[in-house]
Amino acid sequence: QVQLVESGGGLVQTGGSLRLSCAPSGRTFSSYTMGWFRQAPGKEREFVAAITASGGSAYYADSLKGRFTISRDNAKNTVYLQMNSLKPEDTAVYYCAAGFFMGDSPRVYEYWGQGTQVTVSS
Repeated sequence: QVQLVESGGGLVQTGGSLRLSCAPSGRTFSSYTMGWFRQAPGKEREFVAAITASGGSAYYADSLKGRFTISRDNAKNTVYLQMNSLKPEDTAVYYCAAGFFMGDSPRVYEYWGQGTQVTVSS
């Protein structure tokens, strides 16, 4: 069983930056593909980014390329999501997810965090 805890969300103005962190429990963190998803009120959960277990490859939603960066530090058991040039439409609850496969569907991932709220004011 893997428990995921996100942190780093908050309120930021348009154009600002935030860095989200996700710290999974367990000693097998480095075995998992890690992903970030987001869900705005009244909308479906949306893929943001994912990174392979080794950190060697990353995959992004096309609409977010260039603004968001996913990374991981396996020595610290942490995955990050750096978000720059934030827009009001980025407002959502952001979820960290872990799984054994890479993909942009929530069904690919087995474990989920509780989410952290990101609000971008205009």
